[in-house]
Amino acid sequence: MDVEILPLLSFVLITSFTPGPNNMSSASMGVNHGYRRTLLFLPGIASGFVLVMLICAYLAGTLLAVMPRAQRYLRWAGAAYILWLAIRILWANWSGPRSEAPALSFAGGFFLQLVNPKVAVYGLTLYSTFLAPISSRLGLLALSAFVFAAAAFAATSTWALFGAAIRNGLRREPVRKAVNICLCLLLVYAAIDLSGIPALIGAG
Repeated sequence: MDVEILPLLSFVLITSFTPGPNNMSSASMGVNHGYRRTLLFLPGIASGFVLVMLICAYLAGTLLAVMPRAQRYLRWAGAAYILWLAIRILWANWSGPRSEAPALSFAGGFFLQLVNPKVAVYGLTLYSTFLAPISSRLGLLALSAFVFAAAAFAATSTWALFGAAIRNGLRREPVRKAVNICLCLLLVYAAIDLSGIPALIGAG
């Protein structure tokens, strides 16, 4: 089975750029301290992200090697998680604290990943479902970890640079609703495709 690129990209981009501990802490820092003072923190996030992704790739690959039939159930669990995420995004208000910011350091960004449950669930979902077809290809798994970390760095940089403007704009109710609905529908699409329902319908 080939990697499903379009649902994978939808999931990665939306999950990377929507609110979470990384993006909201980066936005808070951008608002309170400016982008230049976050330049140690953001690479720390990316480095910790790579480590967590590699761990998730190993855990998912080990599980799939021991229990190949588990992939079907993991895909359903992943689809359920993405639907849950879609519902949360539908009601997201895109606001974040202005004063509660972690330490402006590389270590602060790195260790934030080790205690960030969103990153762990994100990684396990990616490697046990979307990237299950390459679970035995170590080079591609390692490369994917760096690609996902690059996406995370782009997202945190965006929130740090434009945090105040983004949050102020999305406080307008019509804009917030339109953005949330679009993102929710994209995630629902990714969940349906990941679940395998379209393939079952086609086979029928």
